[in-house]
Amino acid sequence: MRRQSETSLLIALLPIFVVGMFPILMIGLLGFAGLALLGALLMSAGLSDVLLASSDFNQEIVVHGYAPRSERAVHVSRRHATVRLAMLMLATGSGFAVAGVVGLVFFG
Repeated sequence: MRRQSETSLLIALLPIFVVGMFPILMIGLLGFAGLALLGALLMSAGLSDVLLASSDFNQEIVVHGYAPRSERAVHVSRRHATVRLAMLMLATGSGFAVAGVVGLVFFG
């Protein structure tokens, strides 16, 4: 078997580095305020996901009206899965925001 080059691994991991660079720089430059700001951004993204999932579910009910039980179960399940992930984002963002505020109060 031929060994893969390290450059192909670097190219594959480059987007992850570029995406992760912004939060790390923000926390490094702004300190605890950056952590609180990152928490606020995570909370707003989670809230946006919840509102979008509810909007899609309501639009499906209004536009298509009465649906068979199995089809309704699919839509409800999809909405619950999205809301569950969004609540995790909200909890993580809240934790970051609280950690940032506590850091500013006690160490700032």
